[in-house]
Amino acid sequence: MAEKDFAGEPSPVCVAASAAGLEDPDSPGTPESRDYDSSCVFSASQEPDTELLHCENEDLVCFEDIKPAAQHHYLVVPKKHIRNCKELNRDQEEMDESMVAVGKAILGGNNFTDFTDVRMGFHMPPFCSISHLHLHVIAPVKQFGFLSKLIYKPNSYWLVTVDHLLETLRK
Repeated sequence: MAEKDFAGEPSPVCVAASAAGLEDPDSPGTPESRDYDSSCVFSASQEPDTELLHCENEDLVCFEDIKPAAQHHYLVVPKKHIRNCKELNRDQEEMDESMVAVGKAILGGNNFTDFTDVRMGFHMPPFCSISHLHLHVIAPVKQFGFLSKLIYKPNSYWLVTVDHLLETLRK
């Protein structure tokens, strides 16, 4: 069953998964341990219409969020299927740092340099509309509307910042 967005519609957040090489139907293991999940739109989409903003890293892709909260709202996504930030462990700290580096590079490439006005974080289960790890990179934060201020509030029920997550993983 495909993931649904908050309105109950199939979520098209990443329709570039197959173009980005996110699918690997021959990946061994159980659905919980495999790199590929056929029910995940990030892993199994067949409509390569989304422009990928980052393809240099063989482990990550980046694209614009379909419902931007500010002028710059990107998702940095690992190609390996990881359901959410609660599945991360200390061994994946380098991947998290790489996700941040990609987010900063995309912002810089789009002439955004005020990194004091950026929010980077992961939605916390059960508040994930897509069951595939993705880092929200959003700027400028000062453009947030009322709802975005709640949804992207740092270290809340809904969102954990990268710094907080890394600190937790290091303990």
